[in-house]
Amino acid sequence: MKLGILSDTHKKAGRAKKAIDLLAGEGAEFLIHAGDIGKEEVLVYMEATGLPYAAVLGNNDRALVPLTERYALFREPHYFTVGEISVKLMHHPWFLTPDADLVVYGHTHRFGMRCGEGGTLFLNPGEVCARNKPVSEAVLLDVEEGAWHVKHFQRRIKESAWHTEEHHCPKEPIKETIYA
Repeated sequence: MKLGILSDTHKKAGRAKKAIDLLAGEGAEFLIHAGDIGKEEVLVYMEATGLPYAAVLGNNDRALVPLTERYALFREPHYFTVGEISVKLMHHPWFLTPDADLVVYGHTHRFGMRCGEGGTLFLNPGEVCARNKPVSEAVLLDVEEGAWHVKHFQRRIKESAWHTEEHHCPKEPIKETIYA
């Protein structure tokens, strides 16, 4: 399963569309937006891809709150399942606990990933908006049975080409503790 992950578009709908097109073109089967969407136009575009998606409200999305009934837009933290993967999606990095297979967050505007205890992957796709640096970012997560494969895409604002860094993380089975 391939998950296209983005965050912090902050009203930069054109940059968001380029990132969504990239992820869809790379074979994403599900889109995830970790908040600070900024404009309804971004949600409309995600929906228009025909791919299933989930998005959470960020601290700058107050104007989008009334749209939660119209789109797959939720308050944080939002728990859901994609295939056999349990996902916790949020904007703020406040609930970074290993209570799902995949924990996705945004807000910091910095790409980050950490292989956690029990095989949980903590993932921040960075910023699409290019506010803190002249680079737009997105992530394609390829979920395989034994590993997480992360493609971190980066595009300098004045360039059209996306550059890729690849990262891998083993998915260890969650160890069950039995108390007698």
